[in-house]
Amino acid sequence: MLLSLLILFYLPAVAQEHLLWYRHPATHWNEALPVGNGRLGAMVFGDVVSERIQLNEETLWAGSKVEGNADAAAHLPLIQRELLEGNLQSAVELAEKHLRGSYLRIRSYQPLGDLTIDFFTHRRSLPPLESYRRQLDLVTGIATTVYSYQGITFTREVFASAIDNAIVIRLTASRPQSLTFRLSLSRLQDAIVQPIADDQLLMTGQIIDLPAKDATPEGPHMRFAARVWGQCQGGAMQTINNSFWVTKADTATFYLVAATDYNPSLLDFDREINPQQRCSEMLNALSKKSYAQIRSEHIAEHAALFNRVKLDLAGESYPELPTDERLEKVRQGAEDVGLIVLLFQYGRYLLMGSSRPPAVLPANLQGIWNQDFVAAWNSDFHTNINLQMNYWHAEVTNLPETVLPLSNFINRLREPGRITARKTYGANGWTLHHLTNPFGHTSISDNVRWGIFPMAAAWLTLHLWEHYRFGGDKNYLQQQAYPAMREAAEFILSFLIKDKHGYLVTAPSHSPENTYLLPNGEKHMLTYGSTIDIQIIRALLKACVQAGTIIGESDSFLAQCRRTLAALPPTRVSQRYGIIQEWIEDYQEAEPGHRHISQLFGLYPGEEITPATAELFQAARRTITRRVEHAAKGEGFLTGWSMAWLINFYARLYDGEAARQTLLEMQRKLILNNLFDNHPPFQIDGNFGFTAGVAEMLLQSHTGTIELLPALPKAWAKGHVSGLRARGGFELAFSWDNGTLQKVTVLSKLGTPLQLKYGNHIIRKSTKPQVVLQFSFEGGKWKQVR
Repeated sequence: MLLSLLILFYLPAVAQEHLLWYRHPATHWNEALPVGNGRLGAMVFGDVVSERIQLNEETLWAGSKVEGNADAAAHLPLIQRELLEGNLQSAVELAEKHLRGSYLRIRSYQPLGDLTIDFFTHRRSLPPLESYRRQLDLVTGIATTVYSYQGITFTREVFASAIDNAIVIRLTASRPQSLTFRLSLSRLQDAIVQPIADDQLLMTGQIIDLPAKDATPEGPHMRFAARVWGQCQGGAMQTINNSFWVTKADTATFYLVAATDYNPSLLDFDREINPQQRCSEMLNALSKKSYAQIRSEHIAEHAALFNRVKLDLAGESYPELPTDERLEKVRQGAEDVGLIVLLFQYGRYLLMGSSRPPAVLPANLQGIWNQDFVAAWNSDFHTNINLQMNYWHAEVTNLPETVLPLSNFINRLREPGRITARKTYGANGWTLHHLTNPFGHTSISDNVRWGIFPMAAAWLTLHLWEHYRFGGDKNYLQQQAYPAMREAAEFILSFLIKDKHGYLVTAPSHSPENTYLLPNGEKHMLTYGSTIDIQIIRALLKACVQAGTIIGESDSFLAQCRRTLAALPPTRVSQRYGIIQEWIEDYQEAEPGHRHISQLFGLYPGEEITPATAELFQAARRTITRRVEHAAKGEGFLTGWSMAWLINFYARLYDGEAARQTLLEMQRKLILNNLFDNHPPFQIDGNFGFTAGVAEMLLQSHTGTIELLPALPKAWAKGHVSGLRARGGFELAFSWDNGTLQKVTVLSKLGTPLQLKYGNHIIRKSTKPQVVLQFSFEGGKWKQVR
């Protein structure tokens, strides 16, 4: 296996940072520690008096499947004409009148409930603690709480097994007959819990949606169930009301399974599905195994994914300190490169926990972890950057499996997206706007000003193309990626219209969530041909040409893509500000420090702005400088996810020092004590963007050349990394010292030509499938070792 070769290649091997740990229990949700298996999630608080384990099941959503598209196609030409002629207020009024659908607001992702383990009536009943520690091991995926009093050490382990589709809780004590407690299963609304055996509890429920303005219909909707099976050695166990009562046990183990009647193939709940029966089937399967087997199989499966990538950065690091104290040191001005490594790996861990089989949905705004019945932004799938950012690191950090729930979801959205394309725009293909949900919501949401973003489908399908570019699976390209890409392109080709200069543009359009000023003081969001629209279109049509050539697409469609590419407006430099122009006209910015920096899609994650486009490359740098300066003045604000986007921008600009400074600033201002990203509130895309940014500083492959250490800051003078992936089917490991590349190992999985670059030094080699090549960089020259 490549990993063993890589470890042998770098001596000595340095212990990896992989623990979050604390000297006290979590006092609120943003201090609890997450475990997840893609489908089930839990937040573990680690309390010694009354432990709380907050639970989630990925498909448990309020709402229902409804078709609420505006029947606006007949009115679209007038709206477009008004936009193109500069009659913006009229265009806005017409859009508000005709583009508003029946249901502007979706409903929220909801928690499954809570497991509460009560040991004492109140805190003053607790004897003095002799020791306490809680931790999350990213390698094993196990959250552990250990504490001692009166000479007895108590240990609790919680993990979410992907193999057995369950959350597992294990309690032990160093002295026999020391475990006496009540474990309760509860949910604040829409559910009941009852004993069904001396060792089992059953929760059954159905979400009742109440009337809400502009929301999808009220009524009884999603059905769900959860089941807990308990075992103890020594002592006694019984079930009463919604609880287990355990007395004088040596060990106690609980298995929680959960299900809903959601059917992903229908994008709807399915009354043919019995959640209780599904829970029974999952429990019956795992009941044939011992706890030791379930635990060992979980660790083997989890660690096999997690350990694909190793990263070490030499420098100041404080793993001997609790994680919250390490973070506080950084907030006070210190630098902890080990904490950067920990956050890098945490982003990988969180994606594993929220988007891998058995998951059927992609990671949402909070991954899979949410305690609120009406979550911030409904914890939805926000598609004007956030869902996309969730997966920026998936391919490069060697977690391609996590993309499959996203890929499958995108393909399921095509069906409702066709209705939106036809009814709202009179167009072919499929589209959706700035958010969606498990029920296939593709119409305009929230309001017309914010909600018009018909390029979301095109952007999403680029992730499928990236999955192919990294992995090279032509069957996947032909059956999943290209059909979704082509149909998104068909929407674009039938939606574009000519402007007064003869360019093909989108109309209506807006640059996500941002506002511009007219000379008369009017503020507007609606426009035509916003820069991000055109950059996304350019990226998709180029990808379609490449993918279509590979699979044998018809010449006529590829020719149409090429003609359209030639007719798109160029990305422009603003004469007003010297930055990348955000709108089709050189408007005054209403909020120059805005969190979205959408006109830089072409820099990252796109590939349009590179050193080869020198004028745009420099304008991109000025764009970032202006945004950051004005945000610092309070003229807008930068969120956790937008700070993470900056890291990736700086990496693409080869500015390692600015990227490092942004990493530090993000840690100091926007990372919570459990290392969750803070929008605020918690939003997981910032964690994922952070990980992507670190990877982008170390390796880039978007130009066709694998560039090593393109944005290495001086503070990271020594280090090594293994397991990163590059486009073309490559897996790499490399080390550096004194800021200079030392050794490189490359596994070519597909046998494609290899082009490595370090600084201005390039080496080209032909490769064979599954063959490892080794290089060193000595005296300013490449040398092939193997």
